[in-house]
Amino acid sequence: MDGIFTTRFVDPYLKFHKWVYEWSDGRVGKHSNRITALLLTTTGRKSGLERTNGLTYCVDRGDLIVVASNGGGDRPPAWLLNLQADPRVRVRVGRDVYTATARVATREEQAQLWPKVNGTNRGMARFFHPGVAGRYDVYQRHTTRPIPVVIIRRDRPLATP
Repeated sequence: MDGIFTTRFVDPYLKFHKWVYEWSDGRVGKHSNRITALLLTTTGRKSGLERTNGLTYCVDRGDLIVVASNGGGDRPPAWLLNLQADPRVRVRVGRDVYTATARVATREEQAQLWPKVNGTNRGMARFFHPGVAGRYDVYQRHTTRPIPVVIIRRDRPLATP
């Protein structure tokens, strides 16, 4: 994706979306361009500070599935590096906020989940880019790095005896 387009349009939109989502306590923002969206909070691997990003997602077997596409950039998003250093995360889906554990999907899981997340986040990609199923296929065309799929599993409270 063109760096100028991202800097001028995408980044401000994402910051505004995150602000609205947080400000409204999850009442507004749980969709981004009609796609379900969550807020993922990781711990900065260098700073130790909380970092929150809005991401689109789908659900698979009760887990939340996100893609570390960084818009097709050659570097992974910082949130991915953060959760690889510390997989404990906080998630907001609408008004529901909870702790979870995140991890990069295995190669086999990635093969199974990629069509699902790609189909969830289609946008107009298939009309403008022949041979793609969704936006993530387009992003993968823009970079040589494999774009990882991330599985977020909600922490379950321990059963009381």
